[in-house]
Amino acid sequence: MILAVLFALVAAAPAPPPSPPATLTTIPDAVTAHVITVDGRPIHYTARAGTIALSDARGMKTADVFYTAYTVDGANPATQPVTFLYNGGPGSSSMWLRMGSVGPVRVLAGDGTPTGPPPYRIVDNPYTLLDKSDLVFIDMPDSGFGRILPGKDKEYFGVDQDVAAFGQFITRYISTYGRWNSPKFLFGESYGTTRSAALSDWLFNHGIALNGVVLQSSILNFGLDFNNGAPIGGGDWAYALYLPTEAATAWYHHRAQNAPSDVATFVDQVRTFALGEYLDALYRGDNVPASEKDDVVRKLSQYLGIPQSYVRESNLRIPYNRYQSELLRDRGLVFGRLDSRYTTHTTDRSSYEGPPWDPTDSSIDGAYTAAVNEYIRQDLKYNPPLRYRANIYGIIYANGSSWDFSHNGRYPTNVAVDLADAMNQHPNFRVFSANGYYDFATPFFATQYTLEHLQLAHALQNNITFGFYQSGHMIYLSTPALAQYKADLARWYDSALGK
Repeated sequence: MILAVLFALVAAAPAPPPSPPATLTTIPDAVTAHVITVDGRPIHYTARAGTIALSDARGMKTADVFYTAYTVDGANPATQPVTFLYNGGPGSSSMWLRMGSVGPVRVLAGDGTPTGPPPYRIVDNPYTLLDKSDLVFIDMPDSGFGRILPGKDKEYFGVDQDVAAFGQFITRYISTYGRWNSPKFLFGESYGTTRSAALSDWLFNHGIALNGVVLQSSILNFGLDFNNGAPIGGGDWAYALYLPTEAATAWYHHRAQNAPSDVATFVDQVRTFALGEYLDALYRGDNVPASEKDDVVRKLSQYLGIPQSYVRESNLRIPYNRYQSELLRDRGLVFGRLDSRYTTHTTDRSSYEGPPWDPTDSSIDGAYTAAVNEYIRQDLKYNPPLRYRANIYGIIYANGSSWDFSHNGRYPTNVAVDLADAMNQHPNFRVFSANGYYDFATPFFATQYTLEHLQLAHALQNNITFGFYQSGHMIYLSTPALAQYKADLARWYDSALGK
């Protein structure tokens, strides 16, 4: 009876006001000491996990941004480089780069195969860039352990808003830790390259000079993406620029016909065909002569490992989401968008479209999510009472909201202009473009085409270095590719620093 009365009183009482969302202002940074051996040399370094507060034009705090920084002990800040790294999305934390690429540790995940269930191994990373630079991994606002204050989302969720936020973070970091005169690099993956191109120009315009930028798996001009064109009435560029990635995928899965044993040689052939005979046929549209169309159909069938009838019925245009289902249909498999080496079975073998999931994500997400929580909470001793947000896609697109893809008031987003401006004004600024052959999210040929059409002077065009790897969007998922990547980056850093 007493319990019933108590329950009735509680039910009748007014609901308490909602608690304010947790912020990180009361959680101190965690600082820990570590050592790693790289090429036989021990490197002692300090790891700092914590947040930097961002504010609006009135100086009012609007967000806490989470980061992890790794600084080599005893290094001279005047000569020691610092690199700022981040993933993309937009909406992704930097869990992937932090736990898989050039940081001091990495999680061992399946290389083109499913990773499997826990426990997962987190190991010292022999391919870290700590021997070349201090490293600061930044989670975009509201991701990771960072949070945006209520009602302030629109100040961050857009191309230009995001660039200003990262610019403010970097300014505050170098001010707080005395790195204004250090050599500085940016390292972005995926949409992080969109950010980097615009951020490079933003930083230069705010008096923060850069030595270089690493663009991994790039998208700079969204006008070349499938989502911004349609085959009816034009919009054919994406078919030509995605074709080498489709062919590389056929090569990997042993479906390409009469292909050389080396994928680089093969994709060079396809590049030539894509911007030559194939693009010409697409340009002619319905007026392409039958004999020429027959020749293109035959070559596409050989390069892509699919029947001529399918190519002809598709009118020479094979969007990658359909190719995901067609290439391995006889085996009931679909391949990944982020990395076409990964496959899963499909629940609908008759579908013309790709699956509602990405086999790459299915193969690695569990390992990376477990690893980032284990590593930060246990090894770095930063353990707030918050969920680590691997991504915030649901937050960005909740209740009819979206990411503002306008850039300087224009659509579609094109930050190649920003990169060209930065390179033209600062002739010592270097760019390293890293690309995976099996990446359909940001196909390597579209990146190469964009970077070779910046309208730069020849001497400045030489400041762009390309790296191509037998991996996908996340190059580091392949250990041999990561080893090659690290070696290429080590040489590039030395060159950018005049060593």
